[in-house]
Amino acid sequence: MSASAAKVSKKELNSNHDGADETSEKEQQEAIEHIDEVQNEIDRLNEQASEEILKVEQKYNKLRQPFFQKRSELIAKIPNFWVTTFVNHPQVSALLGEEDEEALHYLSRVEVTEFEDIKSGYRIDFYFDENPYFENKVLSKEFHLNESGDPSSKSTEIKWKSGKDLTKRSSQTQNKAGRKRQHEEPESFFTWFTDHADAGADELGEVIKDDIWPNPLQYYLVPDMDDEEGEGEDDEEDEEALEDIDEEGDEDGEEDEEDDGEDGEDDEGEDD
Repeated sequence: MSASAAKVSKKELNSNHDGADETSEKEQQEAIEHIDEVQNEIDRLNEQASEEILKVEQKYNKLRQPFFQKRSELIAKIPNFWVTTFVNHPQVSALLGEEDEEALHYLSRVEVTEFEDIKSGYRIDFYFDENPYFENKVLSKEFHLNESGDPSSKSTEIKWKSGKDLTKRSSQTQNKAGRKRQHEEPESFFTWFTDHADAGADELGEVIKDDIWPNPLQYYLVPDMDDEEGEGEDDEEDEEALEDIDEEGDEDGEEDEEDDGEDGEDDEGEDD
């Protein structure tokens, strides 16, 4: 093969390679465009699914209402149901001071209402009996999402009775014996009604709506750990007492055997 022919063949080879690259890039570009089209269809179906799921949630939210109402009527027959539920909940109990608990003993009913379209927010209502802390019969807090998706909240202004504003108490309070408590009190539970700084990250509101409200009974029935510990101690004491009785029984048995042996020897001596 001549040198000129070799050059031509090499040139043709390079030309063919460049053509393959161009074809490959074109195919890749077409594939990307098709992927984008398919992705648009997936996104459209996701949006459609969200709308259908929302309709189902709205439907069942209405169906649940009579049962929530019936449950509230039954709960009203149980004294201190809601304060016990809150005290037993690990996240809520961390927000409760001693006086908060005393005030929550007057809490008779809690209601969570999701707005009709569900997406725009919800409201939590706390119904109170006559109490020495504030004038309000109902304290409410609402959470909203505006059209742009920005969260906001608003709540009832608490009408505190003279000297009873729990949000202004000192970090140390007097207990019933008149001595100062040794640990620092948490910020009052009731400051939640005045805190609107970050409505999109309101942990207490989410806990009440998504955890407590669906099934408050599970927290009301949480066993008292002090009682459990006391029962455990009693069991241990009973076991120790049984062990002592067994040991005493064994010792008495050994002594009886020794006495029998001695009596036997005496009897033999008398026979002799």
